[in-house]
Amino acid sequence: MSLAPDVDPALERLAGLVRDVPDYPEPGVLFRDITPVLADADAFTAVSTELAALAGEADVVVGVEARGFLIGAAVALVAGTGIVPVRKAGKLPRVAASRTYQLEYGSATLEIPADTVQAGARVFLVDDVLATGGTAAAAVALLTDVGAQVTGFGTLVELTALGGRARLAGIPVHSLLRY
Repeated sequence: MSLAPDVDPALERLAGLVRDVPDYPEPGVLFRDITPVLADADAFTAVSTELAALAGEADVVVGVEARGFLIGAAVALVAGTGIVPVRKAGKLPRVAASRTYQLEYGSATLEIPADTVQAGARVFLVDDVLATGGTAAAAVALLTDVGAQVTGFGTLVELTALGGRARLAGIPVHSLLRY
């Protein structure tokens, strides 16, 4: 694990809170569980504050389902913006746009609620983990579909060996912890 170069070294405590869960969700996978970070008030405050500082002049924060909602809401509160959830298909009563993308074992669809992100809005996108980048890239495409400008992507954990950052070419990517 390493801290991203642009991250306050005081956040090193976060790494000790991330729990390794071997063989989850399937054999051979090492799951990085951020739940202990969210449960620790000081750590969660540090994450929210650090990512909010990276949001810059964003008009709105968009959080990706589901833990991205938790982190994104806290980031938006600190940054002084609103929060918009990007949801899995079928969870919203009114949909502005949807995007289907490929997963390692199938496909998924993300949707954005109608009348929440205006064309031209500057958006800071937040999720809990950046792995292969498929979900993040789909969220960026979805936001582009509604005319928003994604100004950056912020995440608590980046799994660098999976190369997700490359799927977000042209968008500043900010990860607090890198594995």
